[in-house]
Amino acid sequence: MNGSDNIHQGIDDGVALVSIIVTTYNRKSYLKQAVLSTLSQDYPEKEIIVVDDGSTDDSAEEVQGLPVSYLYKENGGISSARNAGIKASKGDFLAFLDVDDLWLKGKLSVQMKLMDMEGFKVSYTDEIWIRNGKRVNQKLRHRKYTGWIFEQCLPLCIISPSSVVIKRDVLDSSGLFDENLAVCEDYDLWLRISCRYPVLFIEKPLIVKTGGHADQLSRKYEAMDRFRIESLVKLLKSETLSRGMRGLALRELCNKCRIYAMGAKKRDKREEVAHYLSLPDQFM
Repeated sequence: MNGSDNIHQGIDDGVALVSIIVTTYNRKSYLKQAVLSTLSQDYPEKEIIVVDDGSTDDSAEEVQGLPVSYLYKENGGISSARNAGIKASKGDFLAFLDVDDLWLKGKLSVQMKLMDMEGFKVSYTDEIWIRNGKRVNQKLRHRKYTGWIFEQCLPLCIISPSSVVIKRDVLDSSGLFDENLAVCEDYDLWLRISCRYPVLFIEKPLIVKTGGHADQLSRKYEAMDRFRIESLVKLLKSETLSRGMRGLALRELCNKCRIYAMGAKKRDKREEVAHYLSLPDQFM
């Protein structure tokens, strides 16, 4: 569980190959600008893979002539798109960009340099939030941390996929994105990673994260905590947690199940109330 072991292997004077995976689905109007924000990075060794998750809006036209690999696949969701990009990539390090986000200048070189200097295999950055065209401030609950941040990752997802750089062997040991989760797939992966590795937070906004779209996944699904509960149950069943981490995960599961059951009671969903209130008992 030592996150610094062999960190320097593959980072020699900034020449490790980083595979950048840009995922898109019917976001033609965003795609070219997103890809250009990766191409403009001053980090020299990079490959850019655009994974089109079954778009029907002629997205491919937007990147014609650009030095990227374009991978078109049947629609299967964001996790399957990211995983397809990971499997097609060659780099020792992986980075992700959701098509409606942007990288700012120097993002990749800053992360690779600091990960090398400080001995981390995983890093993420601060971010600028744009909602419905206006800049908004992050709330206190979105505060970000460095080090062994498993406990801080339990309440909600504090790491944006578009801000992350990960050494490949981290995913080899932690697994890829869970394709069975419709949403909260990032929350799920960061828990599996943060229980195994320390994570570096870079206190500089190096991405622009946009939201407020009518068809955002977070708007499609109500009561998102039910997916986080599913992730916690899966993690507790895996028996990969230390005793201390298991206690923290169980405490969070109890809290989320209680809150979800309260909502189910208001909707008169009696079976759901009983299920979620009894769910943590199997881990006591």
